[in-house]
Amino acid sequence: QVQLAESGGGSVHAGGSLKLSCVVSGLPFADYCLGWFRQVPGMERELGAIAGIDDDSITYADSVKGRFTISKDNSRNTLFLQMNDLTPADSAMYYCAAESCSPLNFRTLLNRDDYTFWGQGTQVTVSS
Repeated sequence: QVQLAESGGGSVHAGGSLKLSCVVSGLPFADYCLGWFRQVPGMERELGAIAGIDDDSITYADSVKGRFTISKDNSRNTLFLQMNDLTPADSAMYYCAAESCSPLNFRTLLNRDDYTFWGQGTQVTVSS
């Protein structure tokens, strides 16, 4: 049974930082593309960042580029998202997602429908 479990969300003031974690079980972690998405009620779930199979296969949405860093620890089957310089616009439910992929196609996995496996989400709230 595949499980993705996010943690690390919380409430911070603008300019603060949070680090999200996502522990993955039930699939070959090192062979999957992993993404962080976020969603505000009433809005589409949008991509934040993707980590592909290779260490240098990383893509960020323009809205988080330069402030967020995605990383993974294959030995712990854990995906991370370091979020710095947070603003109220970053307030959302954050989800991790996993999809089988290759080094050739990871950059195409940009949308919610591209991923098969999802966590339950962790809430991030940034106050001004």
